[in-house]
Amino acid sequence: MNIKDYALCIFIMAIWGINFSMVKLGLNGIDPMLLTGLRFTLAVIPAIFFVKKPDVHLFYLIGYGLTFGVGVWGLSTWSISSGLSPGMAALLLQTNVIFGLCLGWFLLKESVTPSRLIGSLISLSGLAVGLMVTDGSVNVQGVVLILVAAFAWSISGILIKKSNTKNAFAFTLWSMLFAPIPLFLISYFQIGASAFTTLLDNLTGMAVFSILYQAYATTLFGYWIWNRMIVLYPLSQVAPFTLLVPIFAILGSNILFQEAISLQKVLGCSLITFGLLIGSFSLKRVRSLVQLIM
Repeated sequence: MNIKDYALCIFIMAIWGINFSMVKLGLNGIDPMLLTGLRFTLAVIPAIFFVKKPDVHLFYLIGYGLTFGVGVWGLSTWSISSGLSPGMAALLLQTNVIFGLCLGWFLLKESVTPSRLIGSLISLSGLAVGLMVTDGSVNVQGVVLILVAAFAWSISGILIKKSNTKNAFAFTLWSMLFAPIPLFLISYFQIGASAFTTLLDNLTGMAVFSILYQAYATTLFGYWIWNRMIVLYPLSQVAPFTLLVPIFAILGSNILFQEAISLQKVLGCSLITFGLLIGSFSLKRVRSLVQLIM
């Protein structure tokens, strides 16, 4: 990978990490499901008119739209609204890799390598450390919501894999077409019509910036560059960059919301990141890494 693309990958991870703080910026007076619905509405329109529909069954587009739009980002936004800090939300969302490992083994009959099993156990220990944080950035409701979101992310991964799509960006864009209406309906049933009638009053400059950032920087630009990198380079070379997302999320939350970066958070983040990294290696490479450290 050349230096330009290497830097571009890091830049995208920074955008995705800071996105969690952008979500919190937009939650002042706006229902989380409504905020997420607005994000995907702007991400889809007008971009969908310029991207050809992928040649996949409608079931996969609808399924991915619901699991990714409602399950992953609707619940992630809700978890932050309930009091989970942006940094911890980004960190705990990484547990989707563990759920994905279990679902891949159960549904797709994928083999569970020793390195993946070891990595998952290390990540789970980091999750346990993170759950014990007592500075107010972690709460039960927020943790439950973000873990369900992580599970939904794994389901969405299964759907996109089963669809056999050749164009991941088009697939993602067209599937997002099915996210806004369910999100708006959930908001209506939870809050009532007031969520919509008071929207213009609560649509501050910060809220508008939050929605635009989520729709265009995070979703359209981020996924465009990400899919381009996946096409240009092996997935095994590109995927580990996502481990930087929680780091940028915690730093962004610290700068914007003064989220404390305690030793406990650093340890939890390190264990989860190290576990995910170990899981992406073969057992032979893990042994080489251990010998290098020792």
